[in-house]
Amino acid sequence: MEKFRRTLTKFERTIKKFEEAVNFSKDLKLPEELIVEITTKRFEYTFESMWKAVKEFLRTQGLECNSPRSCFRELLKEGVVSLEFEEILFKMIRLRNLLVHVYHLRARRPLP
Repeated sequence: MEKFRRTLTKFERTIKKFEEAVNFSKDLKLPEELIVEITTKRFEYTFESMWKAVKEFLRTQGLECNSPRSCFRELLKEGVVSLEFEEILFKMIRLRNLLVHVYHLRARRPLP
């Protein structure tokens, strides 16, 4: 239970940091590419901490999962989240995978 509390606390912190990044970048006159990079990384951290918190929650319930997809399926199967939320969860997985893939492609570009 203690590990679940720690992962939940970390998830709460990452949500706040993601919100800060989104709101902060609106107020600053930063290049769009930098804003995208900052918010993309914060989303990635938030997503990772979310699914790990879900994994730990399920572990406290005697259930095992090893990936975001399997953890979210367990949440749905156990009725922890509604079916209406299913589309959002799996859209988040697709978005996270797309963002990480695009980010890594851009990171490999040679510097000008």
